Amino acid sequence: MSYGSGLNDGQWHSVELSCRRGRLTISVDKEEGGTAHASPSFPVTTGSHVFFGGCPAGDSSQECRNPFNIFQGCMRLLTLDNQPVDLIMVQQRLLGNYSHLQIDMCGIIDRCSPSHCEHGGSCSQSWTVFHCNFSDSGYSGATCHSSVYQQSCEAYKHKGNTSGHYYIDVDGSGPIKPQLIYCNMTEEKTWMVVQHNNTELTRVRPSPGGNQHSAHFDYSSGEEQLSAIISQSEHCEQELSYHCRKSRLLNTPEGSPFSWWLGGPGPGRLQTYWGGALPGSQQCACGLQDDCLDPQHYCNCDADRMEWANDSGLLTHKENLPVRSLVLGDIQRPGSEAAYRVGPLRCHGDKNFWNAAFFDKETSYLHFPTFHGELSADISFLFKTTASSGVFLENLGIKDFIRIELSSSTEVLFSFDVGNGPLEVRVESGVPLNDNRWHRVRAERNVKEASLRLDELPAATQEAPADGHFHLQLNSQLFIGGTASRQKGFRGCIRSLQLNGVTLDLEQRARITPGVRPGCPGHCSSYGSLCQNQGRCVERDNGFYCDCGPSAYTGAFCHR
Repeated sequence: MSYGSGLNDGQWHSVELSCRRGRLTISVDKEEGGTAHASPSFPVTTGSHVFFGGCPAGDSSQECRNPFNIFQGCMRLLTLDNQPVDLIMVQQRLLGNYSHLQIDMCGIIDRCSPSHCEHGGSCSQSWTVFHCNFSDSGYSGATCHSSVYQQSCEAYKHKGNTSGHYYIDVDGSGPIKPQLIYCNMTEEKTWMVVQHNNTELTRVRPSPGGNQHSAHFDYSSGEEQLSAIISQSEHCEQELSYHCRKSRLLNTPEGSPFSWWLGGPGPGRLQTYWGGALPGSQQCACGLQDDCLDPQHYCNCDADRMEWANDSGLLTHKENLPVRSLVLGDIQRPGSEAAYRVGPLRCHGDKNFWNAAFFDKETSYLHFPTFHGELSADISFLFKTTASSGVFLENLGIKDFIRIELSSSTEVLFSFDVGNGPLEVRVESGVPLNDNRWHRVRAERNVKEASLRLDELPAATQEAPADGHFHLQLNSQLFIGGTASRQKGFRGCIRSLQLNGVTLDLEQRARITPGVRPGCPGHCSSYGSLCQNQGRCVERDNGFYCDCGPSAYTGAFCHR
């Protein structure tokens, strides 16, 4: 009989073997593991001797046999017939015998405590190294650090994808988990669409004994995910509509509102304006546009007419989104009828994806606070240039440093020192990188290895020294586009620079820095080939779109 799997992971496991009334039971890891049973035809007893780990050398008797290899590893808390075995007495030769053992210590280094595996990755180990299992986690790398998903629908579109459901990891290697979101790429803008539990037009039916109708909306994304999506988007909106027949809405112009909604982070804040109007106005869209059914009111439904009317519009102030709940008050009077609709949250424009700066001199640079990536660090950005070399990024310590540079027109170099001496990782492109087209760089360093990826080329990796320093200790400012010595500066554009999932606002810093300009035009040279069937690439400040006018096709890339 046998039981258990994956027990050579360097972790402690419990084993219990018992025989009661002719039934043999072996249990591995108790509640977490499992149990196997057998009913042998012979009696099972411990006999006069019990051997742990293997048989004594030169013992040719039948009392001890090795059906498998001799055990290598550690044992503790030995118990026989419910009596603990005192290993110190064994060490003192007062109980039993032993050979080639270290007693009262375990020679296996516990490389999984604390675990260096991130994002819920499980840690296992051999004699010399640990391994992280990140299957189905949405992360990759030696320590499950880097996300395998894009951070927005905009990023998926610029990889040539069309409308559909995609996993979005809004903070990259940060703590927020990926989420499945629908990306609508049928329009000029690319929309992220977050659904909730009721986006249909819903009829309000009076309930006995209740003067109000309330509705709560649960979103398909978690609270952290929603907040990050809204924050990093240039624009968000949500439809809010009310259809009424003798059912007043906000009781304008001066009465207390019959209805309201809660929106924003957490449970939301109370709002008394409607779709298409301004926060705090206690108006509907028609009041803002001065075209309500009754000029004395600021909402069509407040006219209190027997004919069906509606107040509809978009909520666009991001600080008040998403809509969390809705309360409708004037629904109990005879003849009152109403229906409402709260649409899905829709956001477009990834502020992080297009955040860019242009460095026009070799002495130009931006500086930021010290980068803290002591045990794990990932850096990603896009660049385009006509220069053959230059430093993208540098941060120094007393002895430690980290640097990424264009070392030649065809090579990117990632170098750092954590106290063991400089380590370099290089990727050779084989084609010129100073072609004034966007190229993507992704560098990662952790306690196991360093890796560098350029565009879609295979990643280059270097293993970290087996025994040495782990912590990257930096103390100077972080320089972007140059170095502290102002030598070998980078000339060109850097875009979407992220350190451990956090985007650095290059544009904001560039506005106050001489020699650096915010933004970087000229995206069609890189993305124009996505426009198909004679579609024409048109430049925008942040990105591009495909003009399908000359083509018989439609869609984001004139592909349908």
